[in-house]
Amino acid sequence: MATAPLSSAASSISANRFATFEGLRGTSVAKASSFLPLKWNGHRVRSFPGLAVKAVTTVAPKYTALKPLGDRVLVKINTAEETTSGGILLPASAQTKPQGGEVVAVGEGRTLGKKKVDISIKSGTQVVYSKYAGTEVEFDGANHLILKEDDIIGVLESDDVKHLKPLNDRVLIKVAEAEERTPGGLYLTDSSKEKPSIGTVVAVGPGLLDDEGNRKALSVVPGNTVLYSKYAGNEFKGGDGSEYIALRVSDVIAVLS
Repeated sequence: MATAPLSSAASSISANRFATFEGLRGTSVAKASSFLPLKWNGHRVRSFPGLAVKAVTTVAPKYTALKPLGDRVLVKINTAEETTSGGILLPASAQTKPQGGEVVAVGEGRTLGKKKVDISIKSGTQVVYSKYAGTEVEFDGANHLILKEDDIIGVLESDDVKHLKPLNDRVLIKVAEAEERTPGGLYLTDSSKEKPSIGTVVAVGPGLLDDEGNRKALSVVPGNTVLYSKYAGNEFKGGDGSEYIALRVSDVIAVLS
């Protein structure tokens, strides 16, 4: 079990670390105007356009350490991009949050049956996590996320998502390119191209743990061409512009041959 002293937490990851990713967590900032009309004690309350509410828990400076419990991990969130690839400065409202970060502390694990299962991820590991997962906390001037180990999609072994190592029952798929023309030969515009739900499996996780703490191998292997659920998983873009998606094996519908 590891504890992360705030003063010795790992340094912030470069904003360019995950610059090639397009699978991003939804922002935790919501405009109050999206919840109008507002009422309090039966009376309509005047709106305040542009007012932002942050769904982040701030930890008081007097607390100098944060220790995750059970099968939870503490991840230091990567810095959001502040400029476009062309160097244009983005306003805060247009900055999208990264979906990755560095593990700075882990819990003691969990018990399955009579077997004690430790968390497989170590401190210092670069990870990618599910959208909307965990609880965001701010302390020592940085944003962190406390989430369950199962909410971590995989370990990033390089700057490119194609080298993502999936965890548990997740698979990484390279999405097939969208059709450029209709069956009749007409060229399609980008806006009219149907998003494919077919791709090639690039990597697979070790499988889920059963009630006795043993891994069960997945039903697909790298190289399989598969059909997957249309709205499942987390999407990313590789360094060469290729589209990837990471999803659970249960969202894979069929193997094509």
